Amino acid sequence: MASARPLAYILSLMDITREKFARREPGAPVEWRCSAAPEAFDAAVATMEERVADIRAGTAPELVWLLEHEPLYTAGTSADFADLLAPDMFPVHKTGRGGEFTYHGPGQRIAYLMLDLAARTPGKGPDLKSFVTHLEQWIIATLAAFDIAGEVRAGRVGVWVDTADGGEAKIAALGIRVRRWVTFHGISLNVAPDLTHYDGIVACGIKEHGVTSLQALGVDVSMDEVDAVLKQEFAKRFGT
Repeated sequence: MASARPLAYILSLMDITREKFARREPGAPVEWRCSAAPEAFDAAVATMEERVADIRAGTAPELVWLLEHEPLYTAGTSADFADLLAPDMFPVHKTGRGGEFTYHGPGQRIAYLMLDLAARTPGKGPDLKSFVTHLEQWIIATLAAFDIAGEVRAGRVGVWVDTADGGEAKIAALGIRVRRWVTFHGISLNVAPDLTHYDGIVACGIKEHGVTSLQALGVDVSMDEVDAVLKQEFAKRFGT
C-alpha cells in the first residue's frame, strides 16, 4: 500500500549537510555484529556515534548491529510527553532519532544501521525517501518469510499487520538519524516481547491501534532464525 508518511517522523535530519563525497568504495562489504546479551542503551548510542564518525572518516566499514535492550522507553525528536502514560514503569531515554515514543526490550530484534548514503549513490546524491522505503520493504520481506503479511499505512510510521479481530496492529518501528549522510539508529521488530510493556506509552503517538509480535500472531521462531532472514533480505536491497 502506498504511504504518505512524513519523513520528519521517521528521520532526524538536523545533522545533514550538503557535503558531496563518497567515503566507501563500491562493493565494500558491510560488517554485521550480533550482541549475545542485552546492550545498555546509552552505551549503544555512544558506540553508534563513534562508528558514524569512523565511517565518515573512511576508517571503518558500514555496520549493521543486531541487538536487544533491557526494558526501556525512548523518546524521539517528535515525542509528545503526554504520550508517556507511566513515567516510572521503565527508564526513559531522550534520543536524537526521528519518531515519537517507543519501547525496547527482550524479545525485540533491534537492527541499528550505520550506512553511508553518500557513498551508496555516487553521482546521484543520497535519497532519504528511497532509504526509508528500502527499510520498510526489508521488514515486510522478512515477515513474509514467516507467512506474515506486513504493510505500510498512509500517514503512519512503521510496518503493520491485520489482526484476527478485523483490526490492525504495529509489528515493527523505524527511527533513523542521519549525520552528514551516514545513518544510525534503525528498526525494531517485535519477535516475542512482553507486549504489556507497551502499556506505559502511546506507541508512536497512535492511540487507535495496538502492537503485536510474531509470537502473538502464532509464529514461534527463534531470534537466530529471524536474524538469518534479516541478513538474507538486507543483501537483496542494500548489497552484501
